[in-house]
Amino acid sequence: MRLLSRMVLSQFIPVLLVSLLFFVLVLQLVDLFSNLVRYLNLEVPLSEVARAQLLYVPKSVSFALPISVLFAASYTLGIFYSNNELIAVLASGVPLHRFAAPLIAAGLLLSAGSFVFEESVVIDTFSRKTALTRELLNVNRSFSNTDVTLLGGANRVIYHADYYNDATATLSGLTVLLRDASGRLEQRINADWAEWRDGRWVLHEAVVFERAEDDTLERRSQGIVEDPRLTADPGTFRRRTQDIEEMDLAEAEAYIRELRQAGLPHREALTSYYERFSFALTPFIVTLIASAVGSRFQKNILLMSLLVSLSLSVVYYIVGMVTGLLASAGTIPPWAGAWAGFFLFLILGIIGFRHART
Repeated sequence: MRLLSRMVLSQFIPVLLVSLLFFVLVLQLVDLFSNLVRYLNLEVPLSEVARAQLLYVPKSVSFALPISVLFAASYTLGIFYSNNELIAVLASGVPLHRFAAPLIAAGLLLSAGSFVFEESVVIDTFSRKTALTRELLNVNRSFSNTDVTLLGGANRVIYHADYYNDATATLSGLTVLLRDASGRLEQRINADWAEWRDGRWVLHEAVVFERAEDDTLERRSQGIVEDPRLTADPGTFRRRTQDIEEMDLAEAEAYIRELRQAGLPHREALTSYYERFSFALTPFIVTLIASAVGSRFQKNILLMSLLVSLSLSVVYYIVGMVTGLLASAGTIPPWAGAWAGFFLFLILGIIGFRHART
């Protein structure tokens, strides 16, 4: 059995390396040509373009690994079948799942390795690549925001601002609702504008209304208001342009927690966070599927393996995209949006594997 395992891996590994190199090259060319015209128009130095593409290599490897594993596994089994070697192995009493076990084990190892690679290398290089590309293409991002509503002070302070100016850390058209421990409205403050000073918001041209004994709001004061409870960080008012793909796990958890505490939409970010784990297991899933698909090819193995690999990869990513959109919209839970594609293809892989030719 060890001889069979070595035979399978000796055929699988070279194909995997070549296919990985091919798909990484394709992704690099797609990224390069998508920005090539702007590079030329802005006369970006070739060395800077090369540096940006070099920083994109780890991300390209992360994207290309699943489809490369799928292609290599299906091609390997197809070669064995077309040469009648797989028929001889099965006829000798070795079941297909035992023959394909080295491929599935390799898929598990690659899944674990891809997760570590993603967290330790890909996130940092992709973040740097994105920042460098924006700099080279003169793409400026504004964090100013309009029509902002959020929670603060342990959900006892509600802010609504017509406009947040990130450059000056000021709020315009601000309304603040202050609640007591039981959640009842205690004060309402309307301010023309507010500035961030010494760790709190200072409200200018403000009008304060307080709850009276008959639960009506009565006007109490007017002018500048400094309340120690108004400590919501200016960053929470910013327009959300951060990407979970550019954060490590600790940063992503803190970011999602910040969104929750501020009462801002967080389902999309939470779905992307869960997808970090489900995507890492993709090499395992594709080797399982390839074990069922690859043994069906006798002719045009290279073409059929490539075609099936591309088709299944497209379907897999489309399913993930659709379930992710459903999770972001609140139709399904975020964890379901991230893991639905994985479990669907896991079931299909097991069914296909059980009905494969033996």
